Amino acid sequence: MIVVTGATGNVGRPLTRALTEAGEQVTAVSRHAATVPDGVRHVAADLAEPAGLTPALDEAKALFLLLSGDLHAPGARPADIIGLAEASGVRRIVLLSSQGVATRPLGPSRVAMRALEDALRESGLDWAVLRPGGFASNALTWAESVRTQGAVAAPFGDVGVPVVDPADIAEVAAACLLDDRHTGGVYELTGPEVITPRQQTEAIAAALGSPVRFHELTRDEAKAAMTQFVPAELADDTLDIIAAPNPAELRISPDVERVLGRAPRPFNGWVARHIAAFR
Repeated sequence: MIVVTGATGNVGRPLTRALTEAGEQVTAVSRHAATVPDGVRHVAADLAEPAGLTPALDEAKALFLLLSGDLHAPGARPADIIGLAEASGVRRIVLLSSQGVATRPLGPSRVAMRALEDALRESGLDWAVLRPGGFASNALTWAESVRTQGAVAAPFGDVGVPVVDPADIAEVAAACLLDDRHTGGVYELTGPEVITPRQQTEAIAAALGSPVRFHELTRDEAKAAMTQFVPAELADDTLDIIAAPNPAELRISPDVERVLGRAPRPFNGWVARHIAAFR
C-alpha cells in the first residue's frame, strides 16, 4: 500500500493514477471527501492534525508527503508526520519540498522545509526529496478571469522562470516511490524553458484561438491575492523568487530527464491538456 497525501491536487491526482496503473494499491488522502479512481481507498484527514492520518497509514509501505498551506505556517510541526509514519511501519517517504530550500535557504518557509528534509534524512527510513520550482498549474488561478474578462493579472510580467508541469513531478514521484535506485536522491524539477507570465498568457491565447490581455499587478496586489490561500511568509518567499530569480532559479535542471528518460513537458503542452479550464 502506498499513501498519497494531497491526492486530489495537481500533483497527487496524476500520481495516484500512475501508481494504480503500475499495479499498486493506493490510499488517497485529502482534507475533504473526494472522488478517486476505482480501486483506490480514500481517507479524509487534515495533516495539520497528524493523528488523523493514522487510519490511512495502516499496512502502508510508502508515503508521498505533500504539505498543505497551513503546515508552512510558524508553529506547525510537519515532522510529526514522519514520526507517525515510522511508527506505523512505513518504510519509505518521498517528500515534495521546494527548489527554494537550496536557492533561498534563509527564507522563513525555506528554513522550515529544510528542517523537515533534515528530519526525514535522520529518520532511518528510505527517502527521496523532490524540489520543484514554479508550477505550470499556477496558471489555473487565471482561469476565471480568462473566461469572464479575456484577461490575465499577474506580477512581474516580463520576469520568467522554468515552470514545471505537475504531471512531470508526479511521474518522478512515482519512480521514487517504486524504484530503490532513487533512495537518497534529491531532485530539482523544472520545465525545459524559462517563460514569463506574459508569455504564458500568449500561450493560453494561442490555445484558445482568441486574444487574452495581460495586466501587471503590483507586488502588494499579488501578495494580497496569494495570502487568501497561503501564509504570508510563504507568499513573500515566493514573490521574492518570481520578482528577481537568481541564476540557480533560472537553471534548466536535467533531473526530470535523468529520472524519466525524456525531456520535461513545456508550458504549452500543459495548456493544451487543460485548455477547457480557460474556455
